[in-house]
This record gives sequence, structure tokens and C-alpha cells, in this order.
Amino acid sequence: MKSTTRQDLRVAHQALSSTPKKADRLLQTVSLLWNYAAEKMDWPLGPNPAKGIDHFGKQREFEPWPGWMVKALSNAPDRVQILARLILGTGQRPGAAVAMRRDQFQGEWMIVRDEKGKKELEVYCPQPLREFIETLPINGTHLLPKNLTEPLSYQAVETTFRTWRKSLGEKAKPYSLHGLRKLSIIQLAEAGASDAEIQAVTGQSAEMVAYYRAKASRKALSKAAQIRRE
Repeated sequence: MKSTTRQDLRVAHQALSSTPKKADRLLQTVSLLWNYAAEKMDWPLGPNPAKGIDHFGKQREFEPWPGWMVKALSNAPDRVQILARLILGTGQRPGAAVAMRRDQFQGEWMIVRDEKGKKELEVYCPQPLREFIETLPINGTHLLPKNLTEPLSYQAVETTFRTWRKSLGEKAKPYSLHGLRKLSIIQLAEAGASDAEIQAVTGQSAEMVAYYRAKASRKALSKAAQIRRE
């Protein structure tokens, strides 16, 4: 425990940024253990390294990307484009999408991870995603390779994404990679998919699907209403 530094904890906390609750729980656990060891067992540990590190805190619902930002992906760095297409096409969490292997795509079918990442499911792969993957150079077993056998970390791609998002101006600031997963629900809903069909693709909870379906329904209804008065 003595060798644990604030910098170590900051790096570990940021590495879990794709799962903010888990990241904050890490800091809380270290802090509790440190205080117990120092105050109850009198271990000479020094200051608690977790004290004062900002937590991600309660997360607001991620906003689905607007159309203009999806179109802007064509000018994004390759790693951002690839991850964005994987999230949209598979409906997975960004952390699961960034670690996808080539062998998870087999013709019309792909293997994706469920909502909590505990098991793999076989899901139909949309043709645009299949065609996109076929254009990618083979530089390892993963679609976003760090080397021949390992994928890039989510943090590495997310850092590149932040730099690209900044280049789009203030209007892009509210949107994160997680928002692409929400957009995938809306796109499926607008295409006429039922809640059960959306869950079969994204693996998300019924409550989450219903929440973002409502956004799709409002958009569709508003479009129909405005067109009628044109």
C-alpha cells in the first residue's frame, strides 16, 4: 500500500472512464482501506492518496449525437471513425466495441458482449458495417490494434476523440462516445424495430430502450406534424 501514489490512482481512475461508477468505486475503496489501515491498525502510511481526486460523480443521460456530428466523422482520425462505426453498428458500450476482434465477424453474423459484458451473444451484422470492416487494413487480431495481439485501450481512443471533438467547436462539447450507443437505439426505433428487437441487438435494459425510443417517437411525430402543414 505504501507504494500507491496519487498519480497511480489518477491513471487507474481515468482508465475506467468508460464505466464511471466503477471508476469512482475504485477511489472510494482505496480511501476506505487506507483510512482503516492508518487509523485502526496504525500503519505508517502517510496521507491518503485518494483524498481530493475528483470523482466522475452522478452521470447524466448521454445525449445521442446530432446528424451533423455523425457526418463530421468522415474527417475524424481513423481510430475515432472505426470505434464510432462499431458502436453504431453493434450497439455495444464503447469499452466493448474498442476491444472487438476480427474473428467476431463471420459473414452476416457478429459476436457482441451483453449490457454488463458478462457473456457474448450472436447478433446479425448490418451490411454497411460488414462492408466497412472489409476495407480496414489487417494489422493484428483486433480492429483497433495496439499491436498484433492487443487492442488499443479505450482511454487512447477517447483521448483522440476529445481532441477531434474540440476541433468541432463548443456545440460538440455535450456529446461523448457513449452517445453513439444511444443514437443506435434511436436509429433502430425510427427504422420500425420493436423494443424486443432493439434489446436483441444492443443488449440494453427495457427501461433504457424505452427512454431513448421516446426521443425517437417525438422526432418522428414532430416531423410528420410539420410536413402536414407545409
